[in-house]
Amino acid sequence: GMPHANFPAWLHTLSIVSLLLAGVCALWIAIDVARHPQKMAVMNFVWPLAALFGSVLWVWLYRAFGRRKGRGIDAPDDDLPFWASVAKGASHCGAGCTLGDIIAEWSVFAFPQIAVWFGWHSLFGEKIFAVWIVDYIVAFVLGIAFQYFTIKPMRDLSVGEGIGQAVKADFLSITSWQVGMYGLMGLIQFAWFKPDYGGVAEVATPEFWFAMQVAMLAGFCTAYPTNWWLIRKGVKEEM
Repeated sequence: GMPHANFPAWLHTLSIVSLLLAGVCALWIAIDVARHPQKMAVMNFVWPLAALFGSVLWVWLYRAFGRRKGRGIDAPDDDLPFWASVAKGASHCGAGCTLGDIIAEWSVFAFPQIAVWFGWHSLFGEKIFAVWIVDYIVAFVLGIAFQYFTIKPMRDLSVGEGIGQAVKADFLSITSWQVGMYGLMGLIQFAWFKPDYGGVAEVATPEFWFAMQVAMLAGFCTAYPTNWWLIRKGVKEEM
């Protein structure tokens, strides 16, 4: 197989610390939303999932703009600033991408044959690109499900109409997210890890998931302007 990357101790430690910190943040939010469920049920999943990459920053976002929507919290229900509404919309998309990513990466790790079905060896020499196709599909399906459970309660739609609206709302959002995420992940793996440490980071390493955390933040940045536009145009709900 591929030569294994030889990571320095500082990067290994940094990766573990970053992942543990994000895990604690996600757990803290999960416990808090269990005690004070969000008015929009899907956000109970979105906030902790987004904290897996957004860590401390997303705990702050949740505390500032998410928690006030929780039951039993006596907070002013004034309108969110538009930028925060867009951040919530992008986080919503990011939660689908994060969950999709975890499912896709570990599935292919457990069953490498999946990567072969999606073009590893035939179309791509690098397994990573085949996994990205699986990842996009899973993220898209989850994104539509998340979006459906956001739109359906807000607008009185049939199941078919709901799915149609969800696809419309999420196609551009998820695509723009994945562009940033794949772009930075590709750079980290092929422009940094491979030349500097002799190989790409494999899924079963902390370095891989640390790189993924950073790449997800890039995904948030590329999805943010798209969500701004989609919400302004009324394609996506303001949250």
